[in-house]
Amino acid sequence: MMRRVAMLVAAGVAAASTAAAQGAPFPQKTYTALVASESVDRVAVIEFGPQGAKVVRQHDVGVMLADPDGPHGLAVTPDGAHYYVTTAHGTPYGVLWKFDTRSNAYAGQVMLGNFPATAQVTPDGSKVVVVNFNLHGDMVASDVSVVRTDSLQEIARITTCAMPHGSRVNRAGTKHYSTCMMDEQLVEIDLDGLQVSRHFLLTKGVERGMMGAPLVRGADAAHAGHDMSGHGLAQPAAGSTTCSPTWAQPSADDRTVWVACNGTSDLVEIDAASWTLRRRIPAGNGVYNLAVTRDGTKLVATNKRGQSVSVLDTKTGATLVTLPTQRRVVHGVAITHDDRYAFVTVEGVGSEPGTVEIIDLVALKTVARVDVGQQAGGIDVLPAR
Repeated sequence: MMRRVAMLVAAGVAAASTAAAQGAPFPQKTYTALVASESVDRVAVIEFGPQGAKVVRQHDVGVMLADPDGPHGLAVTPDGAHYYVTTAHGTPYGVLWKFDTRSNAYAGQVMLGNFPATAQVTPDGSKVVVVNFNLHGDMVASDVSVVRTDSLQEIARITTCAMPHGSRVNRAGTKHYSTCMMDEQLVEIDLDGLQVSRHFLLTKGVERGMMGAPLVRGADAAHAGHDMSGHGLAQPAAGSTTCSPTWAQPSADDRTVWVACNGTSDLVEIDAASWTLRRRIPAGNGVYNLAVTRDGTKLVATNKRGQSVSVLDTKTGATLVTLPTQRRVVHGVAITHDDRYAFVTVEGVGSEPGTVEIIDLVALKTVARVDVGQQAGGIDVLPAR
């Protein structure tokens, strides 16, 4: 198979960042983030340090010359040695790619299901878990792929529900969580048994946890009231109770799971032990993706319709700050390993470039931003070397 993995080296690749506020301090050490831009088949390496933020390298990912492959999800291994990128627009299936973080050298690939999207590597580094979003055709139950990182062998493909999204593994590495954007469900997978263990109904007013795999409901009934094409951008009807979940995020201590309800613009917190609803709290307009600090005190949420990012206190549920973004269609978020900064991707609209905005989680303000390729989405941060 022909591989299009050309390197584009640093000089002048993109303009350096600007400070969002007069005199905003930049860090004394350098952080490195990787971001995938879906419309241009490109991964950018961003460094944020004493001189601000800048793109230092870029490389192309994909095989199709006439049509974008669509790099969507991006996940770094816990040791920082490799990273994985999903390309969603396969023929007919998508691909998981492996690269070396130091050189961006190609290290292998494996074909997965329809439209592989969000990915995460397990804490022990042995597996990468990818949701097959399946944007094509009828809204039928799709699946989650589990791939060995050493051999790049897909060892399981576990059926869950329609349009699984938000692939996240708990801190212990024992459970995987994803949402069903068209089925109002949170699904838990037991990574030891490689099977669905529980699911949770997220519709407002009828929340309920259940054992085993979710029932596959009829397409007309199951997907009524959902945003079928806007990926979380369509404004729901007034008074709608449809969650339209887009992300699942286990807490830092694995005791709860947070779910972003894009449809109702709120967050559902579920007790992982009792599998019951703890609370629903208000969130930003079109809350989309989530990330939690490693100390467990803050939850960062991107607001896709609201053109903003919110930082919440996990104990009280209060929104500490909501920060507007420069461009529209806010997407992903990754937090540095010392909990100091959040890196947020913004897709942009039309011919606009994608953007990465950097938020100081202590000062609670945006301190830098840098342009990348169009439709910036998947993002992750390298551990400190």
